[in-house]
Amino acid sequence: MRLDKYLKVSRLIKRRTVANEACDSGRVAINGKPAKASANVKEGDILSISFGNKEVKVEVLDVQETVKKDEAKELFRYL
Repeated sequence: MRLDKYLKVSRLIKRRTVANEACDSGRVAINGKPAKASANVKEGDILSISFGNKEVKVEVLDVQETVKKDEAKELFRYL
């Protein structure tokens, strides 16, 4: 699954366009390497997202095309 879509589906970032902009500006990394919005995300990947002066690290537990809002937290685990 594309990185920008995963960020939206998992509710880490609310909108796909915002996720796309974050990737293009180099604020998202997969396994320590800066990633483009089109990068492929799979189970076991470590995502680092920079929000201003705060950085969030999560491990991808599952990849699904669609998910209900209350089940979105099951797609990742905070590190």
